[in-house]
Amino acid sequence: MKIDLNSDLGESFGPWSMGDDAAMLDVVTSANIACGGHASDPETMFTTLRTAAAKGVVIGAHPGYADREGFGRRVIPMAPAELGRMVAAQVGALVGVAALAGARVRYVKPHGALSNHAADDRAAADAIVAAVRALPGDLAFLAISGTELELAARAAGIPVFAEIFADRGYLPNGRLVPRSQPGAMIHDPAEAAERLLRFLDTGRMAVVGGDPIPLQAASICVHGDSPGAVAMAREVRARLSAAGVSLASFL
Repeated sequence: MKIDLNSDLGESFGPWSMGDDAAMLDVVTSANIACGGHASDPETMFTTLRTAAAKGVVIGAHPGYADREGFGRRVIPMAPAELGRMVAAQVGALVGVAALAGARVRYVKPHGALSNHAADDRAAADAIVAAVRALPGDLAFLAISGTELELAARAAGIPVFAEIFADRGYLPNGRLVPRSQPGAMIHDPAEAAERLLRFLDTGRMAVVGGDPIPLQAASICVHGDSPGAVAMAREVRARLSAAGVSLASFL
């Protein structure tokens, strides 16, 4: 069995630091790099891109609502066409900086509230997919399993890979538990690793308030901004490797 391990990185901004990107890039096989919407700036993008490329980590763009104060975790009301243009501008910015860093952007994974919105709203999902399809580079998508974004990408003929989360709780409908509710976050690395091993063995994910549900997964995400993120990623990788699971990017 083979699976990817990804993390959301490059989320610092100016003098404000978020996460330990250098350490995380020694663990993951794919990196979702912020594009200046919910976080990041050109220098942060450049440094993260260059480090990821040097370590052989596959790179994805991580666009989100332009809401640094809310870290992209609040929905900003926008028409679908506006969402598409926002995503195109952010991904295009990362692709441009990647050219200077000697790196290549391979896929797109929407961030936070944008991802959650596109998971349930087909018009938003279609607009995001159309925007990415128009960009150069034959970019793929990384999307939450079973969402409208995944379906929209498939309908457009764009390669799309499903992901699950090591450090987030799930609802019975397959969506993530809102961060404001109990059970949203998993902080214990051992607990996260055990849940992932059960999922890989059964194909079913434990949920809050229900029986385990079937999900698909080509990748596992550990949020880079979570406390103890590097320790969790290391534990997950070590436990998966010990169980005979190979860690490799989905691209």
